[in-house]
Formats: sequence, structure tokens, C-alpha cells
Amino acid sequence: MRSLEQQIATTAQDTGFSGVVQVDWRGNTEVALAYGYADRAFAIGTRLDTQLGTASATKTLTALTTLALVEQGVLALSTTARSLLGDDLPDVAEDVTVEHLLAHRSGIGDYLDEDTLGAATDYVMTVPVHQLVTAEDYLRVLGGHPTVFPAGERFAYNNGGYVVLALLSERASGVGYHELVRRCVLEPAGMVDTAFLRSDELPGRAARGYLDREGLRTNVLHLPVVGVGDGGAYTTTADLHRLWKALHAGEIIAPPSVELMLRPHGEWPEESRRYGLGLHLHETGTAAWLEGSDAGVSMTSVHDPSQELTWTVISNWTDGAWPLVNLLNEQLRL
Repeated sequence: MRSLEQQIATTAQDTGFSGVVQVDWRGNTEVALAYGYADRAFAIGTRLDTQLGTASATKTLTALTTLALVEQGVLALSTTARSLLGDDLPDVAEDVTVEHLLAHRSGIGDYLDEDTLGAATDYVMTVPVHQLVTAEDYLRVLGGHPTVFPAGERFAYNNGGYVVLALLSERASGVGYHELVRRCVLEPAGMVDTAFLRSDELPGRAARGYLDREGLRTNVLHLPVVGVGDGGAYTTTADLHRLWKALHAGEIIAPPSVELMLRPHGEWPEESRRYGLGLHLHETGTAAWLEGSDAGVSMTSVHDPSQELTWTVISNWTDGAWPLVNLLNEQLRL
């Protein structure tokens, strides 16, 4: 893969990539490269073990946590949201289930409707972002969004649905969402460098998320200070590759649950893909992936068992990952 490494280096230089790229093939790491700055103001370079934001890739952690709770009997795929929400979020219909939420088929109104949002770097939160720390805190932004279509009718990507899943998991188990993710996913997978960090007090090994290719303005005022359900985890490429390995080894959830997760539950022709339960799926092939895009964050992590191939690109600026993602999609035949 020497020529691929050279192409990555050229693309990274030409496009201002800042972040980490890793390619594993047949059990071996073929490419592992870090570029740019984790902290531009102090010229602190990005390293292979730099913790980077993941945005919506966090949804996969939420899906795995939910399915682990289903295996434990704490939840069922048929559990209705209403049965645990009580008087909260009255706009969520009576028949919306955990499975509907996992598959983006709930029809609930979304607090961050991506079809109506402008640029990723716009200010989109309706409450001060420092007030959003726990799942219960998000009730303030989840409410007041009427149902868009009947549950199960069709697929429509929905951020709020995954925050609702975090709420349901907490209320059913009596354990906080972040702790549930740690117990159900991070520990079994050996993801020692993955955590829900506060964006306003990032530790030294975590990268700041920048809005643009150049400049010092970060995303700290654009995103919830701590993500819950639909985004916010920080991780490394190595940890994401551990996640894929542990998932397919049945170390997080049992093989039947993995199979269910990878089964298409919705068609997404506008994006030339399908969707399982918390995973994006190739429109015809065997590849599955995590994807995240937000102010100061862009990333993709792909696993294709037919090629014994896993690759990940994570960038700490809004559009930084996409040129390398496009390159790897082309060269590695996603």
C-alpha cells in the first residue's frame, strides 16, 4: 500500500487535512498517519493517539448500548418510548418503539433536522450549550417537535431519536447514559481512549475542533458541551478499529444481535446507501460504516468483511475528512 500512503500524503497536504488516518488489511495496520494540529494556538501536533471528536458516529455506541440492554432483558425492541417517558415529550406517538428509533423510522420531530439546517458552522442550539450535559437536560430541546409521519412508515435520519434512546436506556436501567456506554461497549471492546469529554475542558491529548481549514475559532459554542446519544464521544482510530474487531467477535453483543444490526432496515437512496440499526450500510455490498459530520468534526470509519479491510479518517475541522474519505472510497472500492 505504498502508493496509497503517498496519495494520502499528497491529498492531506493539498487539502489541509488535520487529523488521523488508519488503514488495516487482513489483520495488519498498513497505514497510520497523523497530520496537522490538535491545538493550533500552541502548535501542538496531532498524534496517532490524539482523541478526536466523532459527532454522529456516537450513534453506533448508543445502538450497541441499547442492543446490549435488550439482550440483558432491560429493554425490548418492542418497548414503546411512551412507556418510559411518562408525561415527558408528549409529541412522541404512543406506538414509537425502541426499534423504530434505532432504525430512524420513528417519525418523531427532530430537534436537529438536517434537511432544514444551514451550514454546519451555524449556531443551531436553542439553549445555551453549557446546559446540555445529561440525557435529562436534553428534554428542553427535544420537546415541541410534532410527529412528521406514522411510526414505521419510512426511513428518515433523526438525531433526536438517538437522544430519546439514551433517555430510555437510563430510565429502564437506572444508570446514566455515559456509564452505560462505558459498561456495555467501551470496556468489552477494550476502547480505553474513548470517552465523553467536556468540550470546554478538554484534556491535553484531545484535539480542539475547528470550524474552518485555517483560524483559531473552535466549535465550543456550537455543540452541546457533553454529547448524549446522537454525538459527542471522543476517540482514536485505533479504538474504532478495536470496536469493529470486538463487534464481529461477539464481544459486545451476541452474533444474532450483530446480524440484526447489520440487516438493512431502511433504504437511503439520496445518499446511495442503506441503514441498519446504528450503522450505515453499502447499497449492495457488505461494507458498513460509522459517519460523523458537525461543526469542527468530520469522520468515517469503514469495515468490509469481504475484503478483511477496515479504514478510518477523523479530522478536527468541519470538512477536513472528506477529501481523504473520497480517496479511500475510490482506491479501496467501497
